[in-house]
Amino acid sequence: MNRYVLVLLSLFTLISCQNQEQKIDTSTVFRYNEHANVTSLDPAFAKDQRNIWVCNLLYNGLVKLDNQLEVVPDLASHWEIDSTGTSYKFYIKEGIYFNDAFAKARTVTATDFKYSLERLTDPALASNGAFVLKNVTEINVLDPLQLEIKLKQPFPAFLGLLTMKYCSVVPDGSSNLREQPIGTGPFYLKKWQENVKMVLRRNNNYHEKDIDGNALPYLEAVAITFKTDKQSEFLEFAQGNLDFINAIDPSYKDELLTTSGDLKEKYIPTVNLKKAPFLNTEYLGLKIDSKTTELQSQQLRRAINMGFDRKKMIKYLRNNIGTPAVHGFIPKGIPGGGIVKGYSYNPTQARNLVQEYIAASGNQSPSITISTGANYLDLCEFIQKELQKIGINTAVDVMTPSTLREARKAGQLDIFRSSWIADYPDAENYLSLFYSGNFAPNGPNYTHFKNKTFDSLYKEALSTASASTRKQLYIKMDSIIIKNAPIVPLYYDQSVRFISKNVENLESNAVNMLDLTRVKKK
Repeated sequence: MNRYVLVLLSLFTLISCQNQEQKIDTSTVFRYNEHANVTSLDPAFAKDQRNIWVCNLLYNGLVKLDNQLEVVPDLASHWEIDSTGTSYKFYIKEGIYFNDAFAKARTVTATDFKYSLERLTDPALASNGAFVLKNVTEINVLDPLQLEIKLKQPFPAFLGLLTMKYCSVVPDGSSNLREQPIGTGPFYLKKWQENVKMVLRRNNNYHEKDIDGNALPYLEAVAITFKTDKQSEFLEFAQGNLDFINAIDPSYKDELLTTSGDLKEKYIPTVNLKKAPFLNTEYLGLKIDSKTTELQSQQLRRAINMGFDRKKMIKYLRNNIGTPAVHGFIPKGIPGGGIVKGYSYNPTQARNLVQEYIAASGNQSPSITISTGANYLDLCEFIQKELQKIGINTAVDVMTPSTLREARKAGQLDIFRSSWIADYPDAENYLSLFYSGNFAPNGPNYTHFKNKTFDSLYKEALSTASASTRKQLYIKMDSIIIKNAPIVPLYYDQSVRFISKNVENLESNAVNMLDLTRVKKK
C-alpha cells in the first residue's frame, strides 16, 4: 500500500470519527459549567466539589448515599458487621466492568478494592483521603468477591466514610489516574482540555438498569466548561447553552430571584428552581492562638457573634437562601444538629462585652481583619459595618480563593470566611474541626481551638456504638464550641439549582451530589 493510499485512509478515518461525534443528539448531552478547573480525575484527590462531582460520574465505591443520606449498596450487594463492630465483610456484585477507555475492560474484584483503599495511605501518593483509614488495621481479600475490613475500635460512622469518593474502586496497580481515569461509573473520560472543556461519554458497560430493565445512563455525554466568571455562566444559561446552574451568585441573584427567594415570573416558563437542605455551615473562623490580642479574648469573640443580624443578612444579601445560624456549628439534618442554642443579634450586650474587654485590656480601639474571597465580600462588608457600630474597628481583606485556602491552612489569617460541607452524614465530621489532634496544617482545625473536655468527649464519641449516646456527646461538644466562640456561624446553607425545563430527574441530596445516572433531556 503506497503512501498516497495511507494518507487517504487516514483522512477518511478522521472524517468518519468527526462525523460520528457530530451525530450525537444534543438532547442527550448534559452541559454545565465549573468555576474552578478540575485538578485531578484520581478519586484519591476528590476533596473539593469540582473534583467530587466529576469523580462521581466516573467511579463507584462499595456503598453510597441515597437522597435521604442513608447508606445503601453501590458495588457491594450487601455487607455484614460482626458483634464487636470492628469487622466489616462486603460481598461485591458479579459482572462489574471497568471502562475500557484507557485499559482493556475487565471485572472488578476484591483485590481491586484492597488496592484502592490501601493506596490512600501511601505517603508517595499524599492523598487527602488518608484519614478514612486511620481506624483501619487490616484489609483482607477473603474471596475474589469478598472483602474484609477490620477496625481498631468500633466506629459507627465508618460506612458513611466509605461513601466518600476517595474510596472509589480503581484497577489494581493502575497509575496516572489524574489524566487517564479507569472507573466503573456511568461515564468515562473522552476529552479534557484543562481550564477550557471536559467531555465525558456514556459507559456502555455500566451495571445499573432502570426499573424497566433499560440500560443506564440515558445521556450520551456530559460537557463541562470552565468559565471563571459567574456572570458569563449566567448568560450562557439564559441563552440555553447550559442545562443548570448550581448555587446563587450576587452578580445575578436579583435577576433570578425575588427578595423572598422565589423564582421571578419571567423565568418560570423556562427554568425550574430546586431548593434542598445542604449540610454546609458557612462561618467565620477565629484563630484563637493568634498574636492579635483581640482574638484571645472570649468576651470579644462573643461580642462579634452577637454584633450583627443574621436574619437581615440572609434576607437582603442571600434572598432568603439559607437559614440564619442561630444554633450550633452542626446543622440540622444529622444527629445532634440544630439543637444547641447559639448567638442571636443583641447589639446592647455586644457593646457591653466590648466595653468589658476595653476595661480589662486597656485597648481603647479593638481592631480585627476579616479575610474573604470576592464571592462573599458583600456578607463580610455587612458584618464590618455592624461590628463598627458596637465599637470594633473592622477591616476586610479580599483574597483569591486559592490564596485564602493556603493562608488559612498555614495559620496566617486572624479571621477567615470559610464553610464546612459534610463529607459524610455524621456530626463527627463537623466536630473534627475543633479536636486538638487535628491542628492545621496537618488537619482541619484551622482555629487552633484546644479544650481538654472537648477532646475527651470527642474520643469517647469515636468509640461509642450507641447512636443515642453519641448524639448526646455531640450536643455537649457543640455547646462547648458555642460557649468558647472560636467561630462565628453565619448561616446553614441550602443547595439551590436553576434547571432548564427540558431536564428531567436531576435529583440531589443534602451533600449536594451531582448524579446524572438517571437524568433525561426532552
